[in-house]
Amino acid sequence: MTDRAVAYYRVSTARQGASGLGLDAQRVAVEALCAARGWDLIAPPFQEVESGKRDDRPELLKALDRAKLTGARLVIAKLDRLSRDAAFLLTLQNSGVRFVAADMPDANDLTVGIMALVAQQERQAISRRTKEALTAAKARGQRLGNPNGAAAFRRAAKGNTAALDAVRAGASDRAESLRGTVEALKADGVTSMGGIAAALNSQGIVTARGGKWHASSVRNLLGRLQGAGEGGQ
Repeated sequence: MTDRAVAYYRVSTARQGASGLGLDAQRVAVEALCAARGWDLIAPPFQEVESGKRDDRPELLKALDRAKLTGARLVIAKLDRLSRDAAFLLTLQNSGVRFVAADMPDANDLTVGIMALVAQQERQAISRRTKEALTAAKARGQRLGNPNGAAAFRRAAKGNTAALDAVRAGASDRAESLRGTVEALKADGVTSMGGIAAALNSQGIVTARGGKWHASSVRNLLGRLQGAGEGGQ
């Protein structure tokens, strides 16, 4: 009997989902893996469009249920880009369903469990460092929410390495969560900083400080994303 498989694809924005951007690559990867291993895709793929703010995964739960009912394995395209998504990883870990990721075909339940723990600890650490940095700034007499923004915070944290590290870590984490959205916009032809700012505002995405995007804030975002990309090579 041919092994069965159920496919699950995920994109991060409504525009990306509507355009199919990113889905074709995921579909090619999953179908190639299934063909190479002789697995039969027994159902239409389950497709999720969700933002980083959502912890629920309705389509993932449907895919897992179908896999349980049919004895199939769940096949996803990429696990490495989800390595910091604790909600996804914990759901996958606790499901009891066999799974394979096309980019990490040898990953197993232990791998996912470790990734989930690391993701949770990293989120908690970022939150803790941010709170400690804000407390340190306040203790130094810095008015939080100063219009000079990060520059004022850096002055308040001068000599306080932990505070500066917390600011950088939080900003880098926020930037990374927007990488997929920015890449999707560029693929759609939105490449200017003003255009990206307008698109982010139109999607209701706010800056790390809860404000609207401007060309200057997009410039900072792109700088962080470029720096992260170079550091990961």
